[in-house]
Amino acid sequence: MDVTSTDMNISAGDRYTFQKRHGIIGKSTEIREVVDTIMQVAPTDITVLVTGESGTGKEIIARAIHDASRRAARKFIPVNCGAIPEGILESELFGHEKGAFTGAVESRKGYFELADGGTIFLDEIGDTPISTQVKLLRVLENGEFMRVGSSEPRRVNVRIIAATNKNLEEEVRAKQFRQDLFFRLRSVNIRIPPLRDRRGDIPLLVETFLNAVGEAGKDIMITDEAMNLMMRHSWPGNVRELRNVIESIAVLERGNVVDENVIGKYLQAMEPQVDDRFLPVPLGKSSEQAERELIFHLLVELKTGIESLHGLVEELRHQQRPLSLPPREEQPSEPSISLEDRTLQEMEEALIAHTLKRFHGNRRLAAEALDISERTLYRKIKDYGL
Repeated sequence: MDVTSTDMNISAGDRYTFQKRHGIIGKSTEIREVVDTIMQVAPTDITVLVTGESGTGKEIIARAIHDASRRAARKFIPVNCGAIPEGILESELFGHEKGAFTGAVESRKGYFELADGGTIFLDEIGDTPISTQVKLLRVLENGEFMRVGSSEPRRVNVRIIAATNKNLEEEVRAKQFRQDLFFRLRSVNIRIPPLRDRRGDIPLLVETFLNAVGEAGKDIMITDEAMNLMMRHSWPGNVRELRNVIESIAVLERGNVVDENVIGKYLQAMEPQVDDRFLPVPLGKSSEQAERELIFHLLVELKTGIESLHGLVEELRHQQRPLSLPPREEQPSEPSISLEDRTLQEMEEALIAHTLKRFHGNRRLAAEALDISERTLYRKIKDYGL
């Protein structure tokens, strides 16, 4: 059921104390309703589904439910299902036995066993594959699961809180999410409103974030015009975006008066730079094909850029301009990617290898640079044996 109001008579004082204890910031009607619902459901063991856009603070809500429950003295285990590669997600959730797969040199507990007696928070539940959803449903139904490589059922006593920024009803209609799991998860659905729907909370959030940065935020004075500009901003990144802006201002504008011009500079810096070459259009192709073609285009652009740079250097050398350039063989440079006589697959492998080296093996940064998901990057690393 969706919970947007409460039958419980909660006083303003009790609500304020609860919010302060659990770090839930806001005085808007929307936030009051969320807090009232948390105070109702926390003492129970009912499963809760927290929904809302990215950056709205879903984990804060999940932690508040756990910390106000009878399980508060036990573990709270957060799991970002979207950040774990599909091939190892089940092992991470349910554990595995020794020898279950290559590299399984010993038996290992999964997150569910580690959370036994406490709470497990399954963030980005909408990104879990169908095969894993079946096993999650079994845990929800009777508390049973099996480790990877074992046929012996194990039992746990775990409260499950799930969260997603996806519309699971649409995912169910698209056959990307199991209907039975969806209904089982949303015994109670707490929807966190986006910041643009509770703009009245922005001044309080700004004050809180300035206080949180300590000395750096004490001497910042934000003008009324600057606050009005923030109140009008759409905040696509929600509370997370606002916090990042305030923390940047506190560090870089220390001791200054922050007017609308300063705020405008930071808001503009936070705006995503959209390249309309990559706007979604109907292609009639699979995601794998579209992704491969995108990488191919990036490779072609990279090759063109390298060739242009080489041509410019040669032109300057022939003009004998006094640039004091060292001989080319001594010129330090990043590893180049040779694209001659390469297949598309080989070029893709070369680009991925080059990007991983560029970011010293940091897969998250490499995936962002390649504009693909971490899960896709993990799969391609495995496919190419990188």
